Amino acid sequence: MPSDIKATVTKETIGPEYAGQRLDNFLFRLLKGVPKSCVYRMLREGEVRVSGHRTKPEYKLCEGDVVRIPPVRVAEAAPVPVLQPSALPYSLLDRVIYRDEALLVIDKPAGQAVHGGSGVSLGVIEQLRQELPQARFLELAHRLDKETSGVLVLALKRAALVELHRMLRDGEMKKCYFALATGRWRDPVRHVKLPLLRYLNEDGERRVAVDDSGQRAHTLFRLQARYEGFSLLEAELKTGRTHQIRVHLAALGHAIAGDSKYGDVNLNRTLLRQGLKRMFLHAASLEMRHPLSGEPLSLRAPLPDDLQHFLQTLPPI
Repeated sequence: MPSDIKATVTKETIGPEYAGQRLDNFLFRLLKGVPKSCVYRMLREGEVRVSGHRTKPEYKLCEGDVVRIPPVRVAEAAPVPVLQPSALPYSLLDRVIYRDEALLVIDKPAGQAVHGGSGVSLGVIEQLRQELPQARFLELAHRLDKETSGVLVLALKRAALVELHRMLRDGEMKKCYFALATGRWRDPVRHVKLPLLRYLNEDGERRVAVDDSGQRAHTLFRLQARYEGFSLLEAELKTGRTHQIRVHLAALGHAIAGDSKYGDVNLNRTLLRQGLKRMFLHAASLEMRHPLSGEPLSLRAPLPDDLQHFLQTLPPI
């Protein structure tokens, strides 16, 4: 991989967005492509200093600290496509649900991955970094699948990101989705507790299956409406496993309409002709406290027009 050398000593002043981060993790992010062993050697030998002092890797950075970084060979980063605002299909800033100095919450459109792929395609995070060049720190707090629309939270401060991750781990967020399940769902309320195991299929694609050796997973489903051949469900995540809602429903014989990984291929072809052009899964709401102020937040994204219009084509029962 091509590389270059930062030929001079550089100094980075720590702002509020990185306060509280470990020194080694800060260096890993700043010096992408540098082996971790090299970073730890520089710390061990005192080449990296914080405000003039030798510092251990686990040191928590404070606002105003000045980090001295010696000349170092770094991998040349792959170029990120930069598009003029007029070339973007839409502005994600027009989809903001909530924003302050620590948080940015958007209604993610379906069809856009949270991270960019090959060519000139931009993921949510890359596009927002272009639309918000003044944001010194901008990171995803969690993820949504490419075809899933709805509430997506990003952090504008390191301290907010750390707390958001802790809240997710400890189950302190109430995340609810709308999913259109195939078949007739009978229970008004149903707790599904099936362990999930991640694996790679023969093509190297990431998949998830119900397996006793997997991680604990718990979804609470509430019936919202019935249609001919389908049931609209609210799914509340009690745990946050990969593809949790999709796999739980598929395992029960009620795969999500339009789900290309776990659904019925032939049915999906029929649904495509009827106007459903993607998986019917929408992150509808998220309730939590603000990671820094503790203020209660209720964040909601309405069911998008494409899913609303498809529901209107289904005969209710």
